[in-house]
Amino acid sequence: MKIDDSINALGEALQPCSNAPVTGFYRDGCCNTGPDDKGLHTVCIEVTAEFLAFSKMRGNDLSTPRPEFGFAGLKPGDRWCLCAERWAEAEAHEAAPYVILQSTHIKTLEIIPLAVLRHKALDMN
Repeated sequence: MKIDDSINALGEALQPCSNAPVTGFYRDGCCNTGPDDKGLHTVCIEVTAEFLAFSKMRGNDLSTPRPEFGFAGLKPGDRWCLCAERWAEAEAHEAAPYVILQSTHIKTLEIIPLAVLRHKALDMN
């Protein structure tokens, strides 16, 4: 699998998002992406209860453990690499989780403007 350059939304080296739980399309702890990542799992978020409820309502239950897939379920405070389009959808419904820009891949900016991400960035406020 080819992985795109590990550059963050600020134009710097991409920082890890989470290893507990382990995240990322490539399960490397980073929001790396590449041609195989059709969902663009590039936004490093800090999960909120509001976002988990929104995601479940939209058909993507991220809070329920799925041991058959090695997934313990997410809880508020966890960090996770989220699909850029899902984050944008949550933002449009005022349910977007917080963002860590240093750990958010630059490819995210093809979907979401940096100015929009900055409003929810934990590492910019």
